[in-house]
This record gives sequence, structure tokens and C-alpha cells, in this order.
Amino acid sequence: MREHFHEQLDSVFADLAEICHQVEKAVTLATEALMTGDAAIAEQVISGDIEIDRARERVEETAFSLLSLQQPVAGDLRTVVSALRMVSELERMGDLSVHVAKIARLRVPQVAVPVEIQPTIARMAEVAEDMVRRVAQIILGRDVEAAISLGRDDEVMDQLRRKSFTQLLSEDWPHGVEAAVDIALLGRYYERIADHAVSVANRVVFVVTGHNPSAVRAE
Repeated sequence: MREHFHEQLDSVFADLAEICHQVEKAVTLATEALMTGDAAIAEQVISGDIEIDRARERVEETAFSLLSLQQPVAGDLRTVVSALRMVSELERMGDLSVHVAKIARLRVPQVAVPVEIQPTIARMAEVAEDMVRRVAQIILGRDVEAAISLGRDDEVMDQLRRKSFTQLLSEDWPHGVEAAVDIALLGRYYERIADHAVSVANRVVFVVTGHNPSAVRAE
């Protein structure tokens, strides 16, 4: 009975990793739509979000079933509850990708990001994609060291966010209020994707060690 229970737990974590892959694809496509002004790609991201929502529902159903039928305690309970929290964060990452795609769609046939700030936004997207990709491996391997490393690397995204603000708030910003609002929102969306990735990684640390990630980092 317990062996079957742990097989189901492993299946839940495999499903979480698969959702990460879906989110990574959404971030990639949303960024492509943003940088090219391609409405069809933006629509693909927006309509495809339902698949992430359905995947979240499947994980939740399995987790709630485990809670009600198996009545886990201690470490097993911690794992199931953490999985429920992780899937919620992953779904939110998908929603943020949709927000990026909606900005892209709103500005068609124009490109939402002015040429001179495209490298900064593209780099933010690249960092976000990489963090989501790494989270999938952290979940599958329950890799504490990689999870802690991801938390440290989040500073790169913070630096890019500050850089984007410096650019759009400069006195010689020539693109008007509308573009400035777009850039501010896009920076926030990519930053929040990274924040959620770190949060998911921190939950993996908690699952494995039973301790708050900050305590593990201090050891």
C-alpha cells in the first residue's frame, strides 16, 4: 500500500515537471510574439493556457485523493501539501506568459518593445525561460543544491528589472507613456515568473529537508 502511495507521489512530481515544460514553451512563444508582433503566436499562447489549467486540475485531483484516501503524515503530508502549492505557482507562471502575449497582441501590427530596449527584455525572457527549465529538473531530482543555486541566480533578473526602469525613466525616452507602461508591465511579468520559479524551488527544499530554505542556505 505504501509503495503504491509513493509511486503516486512520484507521478505527481513528474506531472509538475511536465507543467514546467509547458510553461517554458509558453514563455518562449509569448516572447516571440512580443518581439515579432505575430498575432497568431500570441493567440496560440493565450488559447493554450487552458492545457496548463487542466494539468493543474489533474495534479490537484490526485493530491486531494491522496490526502483523503491515504491520510499521509509527517514527510508524506509535507510532500502532498507542497505539491498543491507548487502547482498553483506553476499555473500562475502560465498566466503571466498569457499577459505577455496579450501585450504583444494589443500592439499588432506594431511591435510592443522599442528597438533599443529589446535586448533587455529579451534577456529577461531568456533568464525566465532558463529558470523554468531548471525548476523542472529540480522537481524531478528533488535537487536541493540546484534549488538553492536558483534562488541566488534570481539576482540577475532583479538587475535586469532595474535596468529596464532606468531606460524607460530616462529624460530622453522618446516612445511616450503607452510604451513605457508596456515595458513596466513586461518587466514585472518576467520578474514574477522568476519569483515563482524560486518559490517552487524553495518548496522542493522544504519537501526534501523539512526546513525553511533560508535555514538550509545558512548551514
